[in-house]
This record gives sequence, C-alpha cells and structure tokens, in this order.
Amino acid sequence: MRETVTYPALEIDRKKLADNAKVVTDICSVAGINVAGVVKVVSGDPVCARIMHENGCEWIASSRLAQLERLCREHPDIPLLLLRVPMVSEADRLVRVASMSLNSDIDVLRAIDVAAGKAGVIHEVILMIELGDLREGIWMAEEYIAVASEVEDGLKNLHLAGTGTNLGCYGSILPTKEKMEQLVVATERIESSIGRRLDIVSGGGSTSLPLVVRGEMPPRVNHLRIGEGIVVCKDNEDLYGISIDGTHRDVLTLKAEVIETRVKPSHPIGEIAYDAFRGRPSYVDRGERKRALLGVGKLDYCRLDWIVPEMPGIEILGASSDHTILDIENADSDIRVGDLLTFDVLYSAVAFLSISSDVVKRYI
Repeated sequence: MRETVTYPALEIDRKKLADNAKVVTDICSVAGINVAGVVKVVSGDPVCARIMHENGCEWIASSRLAQLERLCREHPDIPLLLLRVPMVSEADRLVRVASMSLNSDIDVLRAIDVAAGKAGVIHEVILMIELGDLREGIWMAEEYIAVASEVEDGLKNLHLAGTGTNLGCYGSILPTKEKMEQLVVATERIESSIGRRLDIVSGGGSTSLPLVVRGEMPPRVNHLRIGEGIVVCKDNEDLYGISIDGTHRDVLTLKAEVIETRVKPSHPIGEIAYDAFRGRPSYVDRGERKRALLGVGKLDYCRLDWIVPEMPGIEILGASSDHTILDIENADSDIRVGDLLTFDVLYSAVAFLSISSDVVKRYI
C-alpha cells in the first residue's frame, strides 16, 4: 500500500547532515577537540543521532533524559551524555541510560553515586564551572574544589572525567579566549587539589565554535557540545560572522500546504481587540491583496520570524495557533490550494517543529 503523504512536514536531508557533522568534527579534531553531537533540537531523533555519530561525534547528547532513553533503546552502542544538570529524582534512570552527565550540585552527585552503586556502574561526571552566563555552574573556587574532592575521594561510583562550562544560553555571554582560559585555570586548581590530570575540559557549545575556527581556543579545551553548529548551521555565520566551508544551512526545511487563496482586504474590519496569544497587533491598510492560508501555525513553530519563505515575493503577515497567513500578491509563482510552500527554519523553530505531533518528520 502506498504511503499517504501528509503535511506540514519537517524535512531532514541526511547527506547534508552527514556533511555538516564531518566538516565540523574534522575542524575540531585538528584542534584536539572531541565533539558531543547535541540532538535536542530534533527531539532526540535516532536517525540524526546515528548520522552524527557515524560522521565524527564521539558522544550524542541531549538535555532531556527521555530522549536519551529512546536513543539507548535504539542505539545501545552510542555513548550518551546528559546535558541538563540531573534531577535527584532522575538518578536511577540516568545511570541506566547515559554514561556521562554535566553536574553542578553535590546533593545531586550524591544521589547519582547511590544510584550508580545500585546499578553496578561507574558514572562519568563533568563538573560545571560558572563563568558569568549565570545558568548552571559552581561560582566560587572553594566550592568547586570541595565538590571535586568529594567526587574524587568519597563518591566511589562516580568518576570525575573533567570540567565544563556553559556560555551564551541564558546570559548571552560570548565565549572568548579569556573565558576559556578561566575554565582552564579552574581545571588546573582542581587537578592540583586531587593530584591528577582530568581527561575532559568542555568549553561549551556551538557558540564556542568560532574560537576553534579562528585558532583562539586554548589547547587544554578538548571537548565541545555542538548542536546548532551541525544540525542547523546558521548562527555562527549570521550572528558571529564565521563561515565554515563545506557546511549546509538547509539541512532542515519546513513544507506546508496551502489551504486557501483569496483576494481580501489587508486591514481587519471591525474593532481590534486581542489575538489568540493576548497580543494586540497593528495592521497596515494596503488595499485588497491576494493572500494564502497555510495549515501550520504558532503551535508548530512558535514565532513568525523563525521561519523564512523560500519563494521570493511571499510575505508572512501573521499566524494563529493553527494557521499562517501570507501575502502572495507579488509571489514569483502562481500559488493555488494544495500547493506546497517551503520555508527555511531557524534553530528555535526546529526545536518546536520537532516536538509537534502534528508535524511529520521526513528524511530525504
């Protein structure tokens, strides 16, 4: 029986994803850096995880334990890393699924130690150091040395694999050479305290990739956690001016179906109150214009500026939960009901599209 093709769809180009993973991990490898490929943006998709692992990502990582549990079932050979600091209530699940996790709280570490002991495993730990972004991480030197020492000497079912930091996700703090050198200094203080060299110094995520490309990453930093820089591959160029030859910006695209086309007034008629998301938008009266309605909306991609029409001449006017309204008066081609329109998607849109049960994931 022929498969029914449904829309909206998030299309994933396997070859382009493989190319991106190989190019980025090769660049990092030259700098002595191993890469954990982050798949949270595609909701822990097992196909993407396998492609990234086979093309240079030593670990596969996500911030969501449920995604790692799925990956563990489907790809038990791939080492998994939990990015979000674990909850105490997750400790038993964590040690059964992930070989390594990022941590910043001693009470959580003690719970993981107990869980690992019951499971008969040694769990690898990266201790997170706060460098100013103000999300997870230990701020004071006395505390991170004390926590590291307890993990090293008192928590026998844990292995302190290394240190790490997060930058750019909450406080929008730019990873710089100076920030990475601060991480190295913190690492060396811990090493001096415990009397051995740590295996991993994890210098952040995709926002740290420009340091590698520019040759500014300190040699001790040997690990990055990269998602956007492989899967979507836009921010480094758009936001930080770093272009990486051989990578693709269109690994993922959104395809949506046209469900209505009509000439209508461009300004709503009647008293304007609030839209479905408690906004009170304003409108420009441009007279009657040809419009198209799509069967996809904010519940699927969240924000209008996170999707970009590929066809020239199309303008996104707005959206409700389940519909997107386009001005197609000046579109390059005649658009009719049943047509499919393609949109470029930013990282944030992918994160929403990938978890929507109403958006089909299709590999090409």
